[in-house]
Amino acid sequence: MSKDSILVINCGSSSLKFSVINPATEEESINGLAERMGSSEAVLRWKINGEKGSQALGQAAHDQAIEGLMGLLREEGLIDRIAAIGHRVVHGGEKFTQSALVTDEVIAAIEDCIPLAPLHNPAHLLGIKAAQKFFPGLPNAVVFDTAFHQTMAAETYLYAIPYELYEKHGVRRYGAHGTSYRYVGQAAADMLGLDINNSSIMVAHLGNGASACAIKNGKSIDTTMGLTPLEGLVMGTRSGDIDPNLFNFLNKSLGYSLERTTEMLNKESGLLGLSGMDSDCRVIEDAAQEGNKRAQLTLDVFCHVLAEKLAGFAAAMGSVDALVFTGGIGENSSIIRKNVIERLSIFGFKLHEQKNDETFRGKSGVITEEGSTVAMVVATNEELMIARDTQALTA
Repeated sequence: MSKDSILVINCGSSSLKFSVINPATEEESINGLAERMGSSEAVLRWKINGEKGSQALGQAAHDQAIEGLMGLLREEGLIDRIAAIGHRVVHGGEKFTQSALVTDEVIAAIEDCIPLAPLHNPAHLLGIKAAQKFFPGLPNAVVFDTAFHQTMAAETYLYAIPYELYEKHGVRRYGAHGTSYRYVGQAAADMLGLDINNSSIMVAHLGNGASACAIKNGKSIDTTMGLTPLEGLVMGTRSGDIDPNLFNFLNKSLGYSLERTTEMLNKESGLLGLSGMDSDCRVIEDAAQEGNKRAQLTLDVFCHVLAEKLAGFAAAMGSVDALVFTGGIGENSSIIRKNVIERLSIFGFKLHEQKNDETFRGKSGVITEEGSTVAMVVATNEELMIARDTQALTA
């Protein structure tokens, strides 16, 4: 059996997503998730050939989860097809402008970026080290969410704070979702017959975590997330942009500590905080359609902030070939897309109601009228991008 596939691993603090992909054919042999790791309810779930399966993992940590994954792949006859392992890494700071093979130096650089992604990078490192342990001899590659945005100009990524904080501590805007933006930008250009190197594409990656990006000639020139994934758009539980002096106001007025306000902005705000009901956009949309005014207000705030950011991108790019929606909300919510497109009518967008309503659950396509500035949906595939990069690095 030929080694034609890549094992893609995306480690979180208590979960591990995985898939096995042949980047040449784009065939996915298996995908799944190990979740609730560290608890007595840790479980490995997977889907192969349309069939679902699961296996209890006890109180598994990342080591045990990957060992269990290794056993599963052996049982399914897939382990001998794996040529290399690709890992998603959220933060590479300024050290990485592209994906890289794992070396001791690369691991040290990811460790150096832990202060910039304290929840994500340590989990990624656990996944890398566990993969090296249980798949000895196979090369590992890392694909960084931040790398795509390293083409932003200094005027875009710098904050107007003392410059030495950037020089000595790397305080600047880094962005996220870069792997998704690379895939979606190229896919949109291909679908529209555009030369990616001569194009102006805006992408809204909308999910529980949400951001937007301006892609000019195939390169990121601006994005909404900043030093951390808290900046920018309204998200599931994250506030997005706020007045930084809120920290002082809440401390003086309500006695909130730095930690309490940080927790509130990351885990109790966004759609959840505004609606008071849920962080799931679908729940809020259902409530709004039933006449819940606060739910409708929540959706309007979400869409207003996004439209405002996109309008700024359009000005920065000088022209717009397409606006692309992706991510869980972007790919499935016709309500959000309609709301945003109507707010951007000054740029020549005219929604095609039927196409918009019919585009969901992995479907891609244009959702605006003929002759309109193009708005479209493209289903993202970060795992395929990771597989492609890993194959290129290890070929």
